[in-house]
Amino acid sequence: MEKKTPLYEQHIALKGRIVPFAGYLLPVQYPTGVIAEHMAVRQHVGLFDVSHMGEALIEGPQAEQALNYILSNQFTGMPVGKARYTLMLNETGGVVDDLIVYRRSETSFFLVLNAANTEKDLAWLRAHLQGEASLTDLSDRVAQIAVQGPEADKVLSGLADLEALPKKYYSFVEHVTVASVPCMVSRTGYTGEDGYELYMEPKDAPAVWEALVQAGATPCGLGARDTLRLEASMPLYGHELNDHMDPLCAGLGFAVKLDKEDFIGKSALMQLGEPARVRVGLKATGRGILREDQPIWIDGKEVGVTTSGTHCPYLGVSCAMAYIDTACSAPGTAVEVEVRGRRVAAEIVPLPFYKRTKSK
Repeated sequence: MEKKTPLYEQHIALKGRIVPFAGYLLPVQYPTGVIAEHMAVRQHVGLFDVSHMGEALIEGPQAEQALNYILSNQFTGMPVGKARYTLMLNETGGVVDDLIVYRRSETSFFLVLNAANTEKDLAWLRAHLQGEASLTDLSDRVAQIAVQGPEADKVLSGLADLEALPKKYYSFVEHVTVASVPCMVSRTGYTGEDGYELYMEPKDAPAVWEALVQAGATPCGLGARDTLRLEASMPLYGHELNDHMDPLCAGLGFAVKLDKEDFIGKSALMQLGEPARVRVGLKATGRGILREDQPIWIDGKEVGVTTSGTHCPYLGVSCAMAYIDTACSAPGTAVEVEVRGRRVAAEIVPLPFYKRTKSK
């Protein structure tokens, strides 16, 4: 049976179309529709219930060393109040999950896990945690609301002290009052826009949500979340990442520190050599909507497969991310994507498809 987030009744009141997702009942869209929600985030501000995400604490005198062994990024010297994107790898270099780590103190780290992988991730962490470090599952004790868009500050200005909010991308402030509710606030969004993530006790989430709606934020569902992250070219586990795909093929080498001491998957990555396939962007030049799991052809030869694809509302064109043979992965390369038995012309383009301008 699917769970309900603390905001389920708010979604029902707003006539959200509820679907099962990652073990929860969540709105895929509201009556305004996916395109309107997507554009609200790009041009104004949108509101997302992301309370289905998993959360955990790793704490103890050797918490930093434990994370350095289990995760691919480097946590030595990471300042308190900073967040870091990282990967959890298996022994063959495949991705168990991608996640974000927040440093609360010298001995305490807050982890945010993908919703569909939470139980798997917790089991992996328990099995591989070493030294004086403990794991606490906080998933049912934390609600999360994302406020995304160029007008995020405007919406929050009447609900919080803007000077108390985190200033830089991938930073956070642990104690901020938002709509009279104690929150942890971060800037680690998944839409390509500026904005914040608010973490609070589940009982407080409805009041914060309703205050944000009253302040002008547009409620957004899973549909807009996916079109936004695709437009911003952010990988999604189960699409661009999985247990058999290594992070170097995925273009995530920035989060893999091969120069640090041993970590799970390091030796396998060191032996891989140049990747046979790499993640690229595709933009349709012919008529058709690119979707996931569609074969890619060049001169009659199958050279890759799409992993995520859709019509991108802000860009006004169909785009997809894909894995393609390295030898033919250069931007500007013309390809064909097999869409329902016919081939649609497309072109390899640099990622990301969309990047917000600093004026926003």
